Amino acid sequence: MLFWILVAALTAALAVILLYPLLRGAKAADNIRAGEAAVYRDQLRELDRDLNGGLITPEEADYARAEIGRRLIAVSADEPAETPKPARHHRFTEAFVVLVLPVLGLCLYLTTGRPDLPSQPLEARLENPGNDVAVLITKAERHLAEKPDDGKGWDVLAPIYFRTMRVNDAQVAYRNAIRLLGPSPVRLDGLAETLMAVSDGVVTEEARQVLEQSLTLEPDNPRARFYIALSMEQAGRPDEARQAFEALAKQSPDDAPWLPLVNQHIATNGGVPAGANPAAPGANPATPGANPATPGANPATPGGGPAAPGNPTQQDVAAAENMSAGDQQQMIRGMVESLDAKLSEDPNNFEGWMRLVRSYAVLNDKDRAAGALKRGLAAFPPPGEEGRQLLALARELGIATEGATQ
Repeated sequence: MLFWILVAALTAALAVILLYPLLRGAKAADNIRAGEAAVYRDQLRELDRDLNGGLITPEEADYARAEIGRRLIAVSADEPAETPKPARHHRFTEAFVVLVLPVLGLCLYLTTGRPDLPSQPLEARLENPGNDVAVLITKAERHLAEKPDDGKGWDVLAPIYFRTMRVNDAQVAYRNAIRLLGPSPVRLDGLAETLMAVSDGVVTEEARQVLEQSLTLEPDNPRARFYIALSMEQAGRPDEARQAFEALAKQSPDDAPWLPLVNQHIATNGGVPAGANPAAPGANPATPGANPATPGANPATPGGGPAAPGNPTQQDVAAAENMSAGDQQQMIRGMVESLDAKLSEDPNNFEGWMRLVRSYAVLNDKDRAAGALKRGLAAFPPPGEEGRQLLALARELGIATEGATQ
């Protein structure tokens, strides 16, 4: 009942606000004309005083009196003609505001709203957040505002911030977790990935130092080793990058999900992948050690998933191992073009678009990568989670996103 009383009060207040200019229109006009007439009469009296005081000549006084009298007559002549117009002209508008707007608003609310839904203040939602991520984050933020030294709270909140693309908040949360709980490979890797997300996929000097600290705690950490090798590649040191990627490939198991991506970078830096699928675009392009369910995993780098169009057969892999680097690149390009053609026929394949954009970037074909990004965003628009991941991947790979969403 209180809700409907408030609705009625707000509707009445809105109607008064809308009607006020219409109702006061005639009175306002009368006030303006009366004020003008009073000014002119004051001017006539002032003119008589100036004449009596000898400040002006009789000729000047007669001329000024004639001009002021003309203006006073003009103002007085407008009064009867203008007075009745507002009531005639605004009668329909007033009826529309008083009757139609409230009825229309009520019908829209009854059609699209939920008048039967009980009210639930923020405190009640915080008590029972369910699966509402925004409410869960708000609850955690309130807790940390009261207890900022709760390291476990920051540790839980940091990857959630990262997955929801709040990278600046994620950076603060990771730093607090490391300060309160101490460094660990997971926290350091998460902080490094956050720093890279802030810098649009570039492994900055600070991110590299964080990764090196992670390697001191876990020397065989594949994610940290991958990103350090990537920093060498981005710095224009292909020989060092190739050696780092080759070392990572040697230490990785044969079925490691990140091995295809490592082989792609080996080929990009002039090496020949050995004993693995050489950068097949259909392979799983997961970041080393990444797992979508693991805190700190990069959401723009998907993990596993069903086989996608363009996956090579075992015969293709065996044949590729005996090819030259040039033949391998030609084979890879053919697979990418096959994937491109299949996505043109069936664009509803998010993993396929992620692979296609990454594959064109690895082949250093930025124009086709940008085209694939634009087509992928047409199938998965940026407001959705998939669209945001496509844009994040493009920034990571240095692909221009201007105009891709148009």
